[in-house]
Amino acid sequence: MSVRRMTREELHTVLSWAATEGWNPGVADADAFYAADPEGFFVKIVDGVPAAAVSVVNHDEAYAFLGLYICAAAYRGRGYGLEVWEAGLAHAGNRTVGLDGVPAQQENYVKSGFAPAGETLRYEGVIDAAPSGAVRAATETEVASLLAMDRAVTGHDRRRYLTGWFTPSPTRQTFTIVRDGQIAAFATARACLSGHKIGPLYAHDSEDAMTVMRHAAYVMGSTPSYIDIPDSAPAFSALVAAEGFAPVFGTARMYRGTPPAGQAPAFHAVATLELG
Repeated sequence: MSVRRMTREELHTVLSWAATEGWNPGVADADAFYAADPEGFFVKIVDGVPAAAVSVVNHDEAYAFLGLYICAAAYRGRGYGLEVWEAGLAHAGNRTVGLDGVPAQQENYVKSGFAPAGETLRYEGVIDAAPSGAVRAATETEVASLLAMDRAVTGHDRRRYLTGWFTPSPTRQTFTIVRDGQIAAFATARACLSGHKIGPLYAHDSEDAMTVMRHAAYVMGSTPSYIDIPDSAPAFSALVAAEGFAPVFGTARMYRGTPPAGQAPAFHAVATLELG
């Protein structure tokens, strides 16, 4: 029995556990997640099969993010989760580590040195989808600008993760609103086991936020829509609630170490709860 780094195929298995738990992962999340840091995924092997897992992705030299902390149902209560947890945090070294923790685990995270820094709510709803001439699919040449915007908002460099995330695929697409030659707003939407998720989303005003969301929902052609909104964007939460969206669960954003500093626009949503 050992803890070792996860293979890409094993990541698919772990995401299937997440689906069973109702986390509703994207149908093609594994490749984009793995590209962020192939060394940052850990699995506990028991009798030749995966039993527990965690990801601690090192985004840059100062910041890492912990997610996919999960144990297969048949192996719970045996301490395997703690083993992968320790291996993952060792991979982060001296970096600040962030996570989005479910309520049942938050007390344990505090014991491991994590401090709460806010709340994120997942909203579910059926938006009035509509195409817009102001929105277009992001081009390859815009990826560098999107990465720069993300770094300004989050305070850290996530290029290994988001270069693939912003590159179009059959199940994932990024949309932009360009004004005066500059990206004024953007959102990424991806197909999930149920409906689609939108994230990240950055916009400075409510009209752009709703326009890019409506266009993304129209292109995805599936319902419902899900979006994870932190409490640092109360105007956005109010906006989607007015559209009929309702919160379905919440997590606490927590950090071990100094939280990154960024400048988020008024309307923003996180990319994923797994990688930040």
